[in-house]
Amino acid sequence: MPSSPRAEQQVLDRLSSLRQHQQDGRRSPHKPLLVLLALGRLAATGTSAVPWSDAEEKLADLIAEFGPSSRTSRAQSAAFPFTRLRADGAWTLDREVPMDTVTPLRDGVTGRFEASLEATLKGRPELLDEVARTLVESHFPGTVAPDVLVAVGLDPDLLEGRTGSASPGQRRRSGAWPAAVIAAWDRQCAFCGFDGAAGGAVVGIKAAHVRWFKLGGPDDLDNGLVLCSLHHKLFDRGLLGLDDDLAVVVSQRFSARTPQGRALYDLHGRRLRPRPGAPLPAERHVVWHREQVFQGTALAG
Repeated sequence: MPSSPRAEQQVLDRLSSLRQHQQDGRRSPHKPLLVLLALGRLAATGTSAVPWSDAEEKLADLIAEFGPSSRTSRAQSAAFPFTRLRADGAWTLDREVPMDTVTPLRDGVTGRFEASLEATLKGRPELLDEVARTLVESHFPGTVAPDVLVAVGLDPDLLEGRTGSASPGQRRRSGAWPAAVIAAWDRQCAFCGFDGAAGGAVVGIKAAHVRWFKLGGPDDLDNGLVLCSLHHKLFDRGLLGLDDDLAVVVSQRFSARTPQGRALYDLHGRRLRPRPGAPLPAERHVVWHREQVFQGTALAG
């Protein structure tokens, strides 16, 4: 039996409400990553079932790759969303286990979407895409969202299928901010100096938020950098960052084999040099990026 529009909206509301777990600018993508992993399983196999034996590896990988750095063990990081998502009414386990406890999960526990939710999603592939798109766009910037979808087994092209407009209460980006940031940094990448242009328009460089706009970052000049496409991607993935002296740092997680790839190491320790009079990134935004985005530890000096 086809699902009703009301049932479909309820599914979207239940899963998109996971955004409420972002508080005070701290990233908490653990539950969304589990939901996205289950959506990928459902799309590929017809069931959202995720055995803990899979989650302990795959979900832990996703959290390590796309979440903030943490001293929590991999298994424990995965156990938090795997057990706590039940409280959102969207997830069930095939046996009762305590919250946040790893050992009982290793006794063959499997999690999956709540039955009515899974049935609705299974009957409407376009709804599954909409839920995935809403979640990934709510928790990750556009430079990272396609990578997340690929990692969970979903098609990154579904991001091109967005419809509708922002809700009345949703923050809207400033249309003037990108141009102002690009002008402040003299139309060149703050890290490498790339200044490609075609006619009067820049090519291959963008205005980047230091603190992500999706997590409260303001459209202020002291929250902006101009970065080439490559360094924008690596900055948002946490493989590049800034230290207290506003020098570029490269994460020890980054690796490359070719001379072209290893050239990134030459950025390590390079100080930012904006156009005279332009504001440098504010300390509070740099600290946020270091705590919430930068992966692992920086290379030694």
